[in-house]
Amino acid sequence: MSETTGASYAAAGVDIEAGDRAVELMKEWVKKTQRPEVLGGLGGFAGLFDASALKRYERPLLASATDGVGTKVDIARRMGVYDTIGHDLVAMVMDDIVVCGAEPLFMTDYVCVGKVHPERVAAIVKGIAEGCVLAGCALVGGETAEHPGLLGEDDFDVAGAGTGVVEADRLLGADRIRTGDAVIAMASSGLHSNGYSLVRHVLLDRAGLALEAEVAELGRTLGEELLEPTKIYSLDCLALTRTAEVHAFSHVTGGGLAANLARVIPDGLHAVVDRSTWAPGAIFDLVGKTGKVERLELEKTLNMGVGMIAIVPQDSAEVALTTLADRGVDAWVAGEITERGEKPAGAELVGDYAA
Repeated sequence: MSETTGASYAAAGVDIEAGDRAVELMKEWVKKTQRPEVLGGLGGFAGLFDASALKRYERPLLASATDGVGTKVDIARRMGVYDTIGHDLVAMVMDDIVVCGAEPLFMTDYVCVGKVHPERVAAIVKGIAEGCVLAGCALVGGETAEHPGLLGEDDFDVAGAGTGVVEADRLLGADRIRTGDAVIAMASSGLHSNGYSLVRHVLLDRAGLALEAEVAELGRTLGEELLEPTKIYSLDCLALTRTAEVHAFSHVTGGGLAANLARVIPDGLHAVVDRSTWAPGAIFDLVGKTGKVERLELEKTLNMGVGMIAIVPQDSAEVALTTLADRGVDAWVAGEITERGEKPAGAELVGDYAA
């Protein structure tokens, strides 16, 4: 562009027409997430949700959460696969919301890109919409932002915010937990969306492994393993609250199992989780051995094969496990709640992992 030519938004790197095309491409996927309480369609300035639906509650409490998927987006970018990262986003947001017993209602997303490639943006939103269906919530709106000069043409990031509702007297949490309660672990689908800075550093930067390389221990390529979508537990957890007495849930994300479980343990009590009750998946062993990462470092960074925890009375454990098994969720009793005594506050892992 010559110095005498007038400046334009397009010349600055923002393609409005591409953004409009991306919106058109994503509309069909957003429609699949609709709930009867949602008013209007995609394209408005705000998403609308009919709050009169909450009149059936005696005292409705709204639960909200916001999150992203961290540096897992770099794996999606390198692989050129964009339709799974949205599952991760929904899981990170809605599985936080369901921890208090709340039913997911709706979600909004934010997709930030260096350059709008309509099909790519639509693929990202497709994944978010599919995740919303799995979580039982509506995708009521969002934003696609183009940031030329700040992000490379192929760079992107995603974030989302969600809202759920729970009856006040059914709110789950630390005040319900009692000595002797069973700690039920639900298997993760893999790394989920945490610790990827460590994983990328160990496997890609230091070991120089290729994402396209077949890894015998994994039974597929490294990239396929690293892009495995985060398990969405929302509807499974809600089903559990209908069939068994549940005192609390804990979503195992950044910080690992012990740290996240400790967040719901009340003063005076302690959670003991026995490592021998499960064997972490091959990816955890690969990261540990390849990077010579100490076990405690792995455990405070990765989920080690457990993505969600339910704390239930001992006499509800069998029903809980049956409910989860019927829904295809691999779950087991991994520990119990004890008096704290001289133990440190929170939770601890004991023993060694099963072979």
